[in-house]
Amino acid sequence: MYELHDIVEMKKPHPCGANRWEIIRMGMDIKIRCTQCNRLIMLPRREFERRFKKVLQKANQTN
Repeated sequence: MYELHDIVEMKKPHPCGANRWEIIRMGMDIKIRCTQCNRLIMLPRREFERRFKKVLQKANQTN
């Protein structure tokens, strides 16, 4: 599904206009960083899974 350092898309975009997030911490809470404005957000895992839409880029992929 999703792993550490994956780029994911959430159901709602960030106020800055971007909808690409990098997962930077996983545990009971998941910390994600907006790839456009670098804002950090920490969500409980249950809330993250409710808002999660899809993985855009896997961590081990290099483009």
